[in-house]
Amino acid sequence: MTIAKRKRGCSIPNRNGYEEFPILKATLFVLLLLLCALWFKRNQFTILCPNKTMSEVIQDPPEKTFYDDPTLSYSVEEPMNQWDKKRSDWLQLHPSFATGASVRILILTGSQPTPCKNPIGDHLLLRCFKNKVDYCRIHNCEVYYSNLHLHPKMDSYWSKLPIIRSAMMAHPEVEWIWWMDADAVFTDMEFKVPLDRYKDHNLVVHGWSNMVYDDSENKSWTGLNAGSILIRNCQWSMDLLHVWAQMGPLTSNYAKWGKILTSIFKDKPFPLPDDQSSLIYLLSRQRRKWGAKTFLEDGYDLEGYWIATMGKLEGIQNKYDEIEKKARVLRRRHSEKVSVWYGEMREPYLKWSERRPFVKHFTGCQPCSGDHNPSYKGDVCWKEMERALNFADNQVLRNYGFVRKDLMTSSVDEVPFGYPRD
Repeated sequence: MTIAKRKRGCSIPNRNGYEEFPILKATLFVLLLLLCALWFKRNQFTILCPNKTMSEVIQDPPEKTFYDDPTLSYSVEEPMNQWDKKRSDWLQLHPSFATGASVRILILTGSQPTPCKNPIGDHLLLRCFKNKVDYCRIHNCEVYYSNLHLHPKMDSYWSKLPIIRSAMMAHPEVEWIWWMDADAVFTDMEFKVPLDRYKDHNLVVHGWSNMVYDDSENKSWTGLNAGSILIRNCQWSMDLLHVWAQMGPLTSNYAKWGKILTSIFKDKPFPLPDDQSSLIYLLSRQRRKWGAKTFLEDGYDLEGYWIATMGKLEGIQNKYDEIEKKARVLRRRHSEKVSVWYGEMREPYLKWSERRPFVKHFTGCQPCSGDHNPSYKGDVCWKEMERALNFADNQVLRNYGFVRKDLMTSSVDEVPFGYPRD
């Protein structure tokens, strides 16, 4: 038997003749502790939130961002400086959000803080919100509903500006903020906004250049409609929101701006400034600064006047049924997640005059207050809103195996295989 000599700092030989070193044991013990620490760091959020995996738990890195600046304000009254850099720096620290950020959309909508006066107003607003949630789910958008005035003076149509400003700061991962009035309804659930068309623009509004930039005395406040707008999350937009808000009720010049706008827009029905005529004023008077980056969309219904399709939705649905009878692949049952793909397959068969309107805006209907435009007779507003909402809901409901045969009823039938049948 070979007996090794006892050495200082070493143990006695083991039965295989090799010496065991306490230093090695200590090293292994430290490594084990480090592995345990790393495991705990990796899994601590999972332990605290046992129903979430690490991929679902979003972590904020320790580096400081614009959120750590105590002087930064969310108020639309305060100017925002270097927003593009602040947002870019944040995205660099959150690379998982940077991927796909250029096409990410957040839809904003909302209503007043108080209950509706119209007996069916809250029901209609709920259904209008459901309509937007359905669209967002199909197109992988996010949605935020506000029922508060984020600035006490900025109410009614002005309330959108503080919400848009705050949403930009709350969502630096989003490229486009899409404001939609509560009474605007998606009526084509498959249509996808052509963002590539707006790569050189920061604001997209449904309107007409000849009306917005018309220098004649017959300038109209309806040259565009601000009830459905896309605005890019960037410094230019922050500047526009700040300047735009200065024409609203938060400043002492509110009444003065009202006189200026009513003198320019002879058809403006009320004396105080509104968001829409104020925007037209800014675009036309400072066209190089604001108009150059604004896309006035008239190629599809980003915001379509509801009267234009009144009584026509059933006929439009019949046209789509005829197309599906010819193209059998469009009748195939499928999951909701691939609805947009089937919508793209339908495009070659569609004539422009036959296609569904994208968004219907029930301007003048005032579903919450009930004080609709007196030129609309009886309850035509509420009936048409129900018809439009059911028309859109049928497109969603079909993927769940049911459909309304009558757009004015809540009664549904199961969709037979091969629907619509020859």
